[in-house]
Amino acid sequence: MRMTGAGKQLLLQAAGEIGLNLEPHLPQFDQFFDLLTAANESINLTAIRDEEGIVLKHFVDSLTCLTYPGFQDGMSIVDVGTGAGFPGLPLALVRPGIRFDLLDATKKKVDFVDSVIRTLKLQNVNAIWGRSEALSHEIVKRETYDAALTRAVATLQVVAELTLPLVRVGGFVLVQKAGGVESEIEPAQPAIKKLGGRLERVIGLELPIIKDKRNLVVIEKVAPTPPQYPRKAGVPSKNPLS
Repeated sequence: MRMTGAGKQLLLQAAGEIGLNLEPHLPQFDQFFDLLTAANESINLTAIRDEEGIVLKHFVDSLTCLTYPGFQDGMSIVDVGTGAGFPGLPLALVRPGIRFDLLDATKKKVDFVDSVIRTLKLQNVNAIWGRSEALSHEIVKRETYDAALTRAVATLQVVAELTLPLVRVGGFVLVQKAGGVESEIEPAQPAIKKLGGRLERVIGLELPIIKDKRNLVVIEKVAPTPPQYPRKAGVPSKNPLS
């Protein structure tokens, strides 16, 4: 199912409100929308199924990451827990000069992301099936990325352990959180420090049109992560660092 004319206008308008001109990228977003809605009939990739929801809560929400000025061409970025490709795929569409690895532990979701990459002939994206707890201990990946992104459902304590070990010193982690993140900041500070990070800032924003509250939590990587982190798969979420 392709986007309707109204859906395309909504995407252009909402993206314009965060300073992006998506007109050149509209055919790719249209195709991505088609692939997502078709696959979602059988795979259950996302609970959001209506056109407005996909456009605003997936596409535009992903693109709000670019309101943080740290993104530069030539970077390599890992999207941890990408699911159906968010925020990584929309970002890769509008920033072809950045290299993205999209990581997820669910095979069917990685297969879907890979099919989008192939269909849209994206040269700057790679889908990886696996867990960050394992990937972070691979010598060729550990502390090599310029940045890590995640649309977090877990607490900042857990997210820090799943992302910071992948990022080089001098890089950053950007965590997308819904409103009300303030209560997570203080409990997460010891874990962030232990993992080599430092909270840089929290950017509060609203999703265009629908005005849903969002936060971008930016964590700088200021020191190497001790080699024992992250712990084994599942441990960070069951027993968060403190």
